[in-house]
Amino acid sequence: MTKKMIAVRGVDEDAFRKFKAVAAEENINVGNALTVAMKQWTEKEKIKTIPNPKNLLKIKGIIKPFSWGKDTENTSKDVDEILYGSKK
Repeated sequence: MTKKMIAVRGVDEDAFRKFKAVAAEENINVGNALTVAMKQWTEKEKIKTIPNPKNLLKIKGIIKPFSWGKDTENTSKDVDEILYGSKK
């Protein structure tokens, strides 16, 4: 394994200070601790994320438009006005 000198921008100072302290407690240098952390993070199974509802609308056949009947074009606005009051 070859080693490389790197510089990383945007590292939180408190997080780095804690990371460095834990590495010192474990008697390993920061470079080796960071290598272990990066390997664990990249090899870890990806956490299942909650699907974005906006993407569900793109799936054909799942949600089909329908009519609520005559004179219901402003139903959403009417409900908002009842719940939140009219905008002035």
